[in-house]
Amino acid sequence: MDRCEGIEFDAIAPDEHGVTFFFKGDHMWTGFHGDATLLNSLYKELDEHHHLGHVDAAFRMHHPADPSDHDHIFFFLDDKVFSYYQHKLEAGYPKPISEVFPGIPSHLDAAVECPKGECVADSVLFFKGSEIFHFDTRTKNVKMRPWTHLPNCTSALRWLEHYYCFHGHNFTRFHPVTGSVVGSYPKDARNYFMRCPKFGHGSDDTERERCSHVHLDAITSDDLGRSYAFRGNFYLRLSDRQEEGWHAFPISNTWKEIGGDVDAVFSYDSKLYIIKGEQVYIYKSGAGYTLIEGYPKSLKDELGIEGPVDAAFVCGDYEILHVIKGQSMYEIDLNATPRGVRKEAPLFFPKVDAASCGPDGVKVFVGPKYFHYESPMLFSASRIQPHPHKISLELLGCDH
Repeated sequence: MDRCEGIEFDAIAPDEHGVTFFFKGDHMWTGFHGDATLLNSLYKELDEHHHLGHVDAAFRMHHPADPSDHDHIFFFLDDKVFSYYQHKLEAGYPKPISEVFPGIPSHLDAAVECPKGECVADSVLFFKGSEIFHFDTRTKNVKMRPWTHLPNCTSALRWLEHYYCFHGHNFTRFHPVTGSVVGSYPKDARNYFMRCPKFGHGSDDTERERCSHVHLDAITSDDLGRSYAFRGNFYLRLSDRQEEGWHAFPISNTWKEIGGDVDAVFSYDSKLYIIKGEQVYIYKSGAGYTLIEGYPKSLKDELGIEGPVDAAFVCGDYEILHVIKGQSMYEIDLNATPRGVRKEAPLFFPKVDAASCGPDGVKVFVGPKYFHYESPMLFSASRIQPHPHKISLELLGCDH
């Protein structure tokens, strides 16, 4: 089977390692490129004991409070459910759907997990026709809603905190709580979720933003390890499986209050700070991002420094914020009340576009290049330009 010919998938689900599997009949595909293999090559028991020629739906459970289910893959066929972990069928399965997920009907069309923060509580969304069943994994309460505005989903996928309904060889992005469609859809899945000859035009945003020689506006990693680079109206997100690289999205998709062209972004104390002009927006980091009530506020009131600024970064859990403005770097103690500049140091570079700090030190971004320093102190003290690295080639993984 060739998924590039245009396939309506039976199910799509990641495993506990984040590898995404696509299922159709008795075949499956691993990841976003590669040939089909037989379903029983990895899930042997489905064929050996149950002669399962296809699945109705599948999802990966997100339920950290219950390790016996968390990160397990659940397959559904007719009125039965199969639970797998590390590609092994759990003892006692298959079981009736009504036993494991009371209130959920049989002969499902699709299913997808929804962590707390993206949904009200850790949940699973089950699809059958135009009816959507929200299943609370802790209380096992079920709420049914008609989502007649969505196409009938034959599979569903949560990917990089976004939700997709697959129908035919197309997909539609939707909000997991309201079901509202976000953006212009449907779109052809072959342009986005698989590598196919004569396709891939839909990923032009990613290719352009990832491999452009234009400078970065900001770059950071949040407390959950999610990495972001900002440029113009787009941000690049590093996939949870780093070998799958960076992917571009409009900034307004994730931070709707921000139109684009940010000046600096940094993370501290489970919060993401986005600086734009004379204002700072602070978002609570979780499964998604929620703007804290009362924001945006002026940069002067929040951090004790006038805008605009060029870059900002914090190293690990250390409470010192480093703000770059022109040819100077300022230190601000984030635990102080009120906050304000406590130290200023001149810099070698006349203009810095972005900066970040990680376990390997400080990266300073200037135009299409970045420079590495072992610490903020060595960066501020240096008067010699170190060896330059290409952003697009060495950081974002472009091969040209």
